[in-house]
Amino acid sequence: MKNPVLLDLPAAIQSQRLLLRSPRSGDGAALHETIVESLPELRRFLASLPWVAEEQTRESAEVFCRNAESNFLTRRNLPFLMFAKESGCLIGVCGLHRTVWDVPKTEVGYWVRSSESGKGYVTEAVTRLVAFAFEALAAERIEIITDAENLASRRVAERCGFTLEGLLRRERRAPDGSLRNTCVYARLADR
Repeated sequence: MKNPVLLDLPAAIQSQRLLLRSPRSGDGAALHETIVESLPELRRFLASLPWVAEEQTRESAEVFCRNAESNFLTRRNLPFLMFAKESGCLIGVCGLHRTVWDVPKTEVGYWVRSSESGKGYVTEAVTRLVAFAFEALAAERIEIITDAENLASRRVAERCGFTLEGLLRRERRAPDGSLRNTCVYARLADR
């Protein structure tokens, strides 16, 4: 396998309604606004998103953006901010995470701004990211791992052609001490 740092990957990709762009320095204020609006929904699944339990500040959002920019360049993670083309508004975050380059396989993660939920943006972003992963990364396997009770996330996986491969029972502990079940979805390359 070629060193992933040497892969020439675009910092932005597009779908019909979205511009998916890797975070960069200066994106923190817009990201903070998006996170703060969405905190109640994001905090419903703290076992899957432990970072939202912390205090959310402009500084922490800017730190995320700068670290994400670095991670994108080193190919540790391939995070993207989701912008609506029509308005230019930041509407969420998605990305390819925990990539195992020797396979290669990767995991899709996503969340959307509360006021933009239910408009099909996440399905559109995931569809585009999956195509990108199969084409640009030559991925053999792409996973979506979600809390079993996160029905919206599970519907995205199913709409995007992922197969439920298993339910990991009592697989992780939430901050409140409860044990959570996790769904593992996957898509394989058509080779």
